Amino acid sequence: MGFIIKEGDEVAEVKVFANGKDALLAELNNYLALAKEVNENFKHELSPVDDNSQELTARVQFECSAEKMIFELKSRSLAK
Repeated sequence: MGFIIKEGDEVAEVKVFANGKDALLAELNNYLALAKEVNENFKHELSPVDDNSQELTARVQFECSAEKMIFELKSRSLAK
C-alpha cells in the first residue's frame, strides 16, 4: 500500500456532526488539537453554524501535503 503526495494538496476537509453550535464546536476542538500536534502553524476556516445546526465543515490548511496526510490518518481515530 502506498500514498501519492501531490504538491499543492495541503488542505484537509473535516465534517463534524452534532446537535447545536456548542456541541459542534466542542467536537471540532478535538480535530483542531490534533492539527496543532501535527503543526502549530496550521490555519482553518469554518462554515457558518448556529444553535440549530447539525453539521459543521472546516477546512484545515497545513504547510505541506505530508502534514495533511498525517492529520488525516490520525484523525480517523476521532471519527465516530
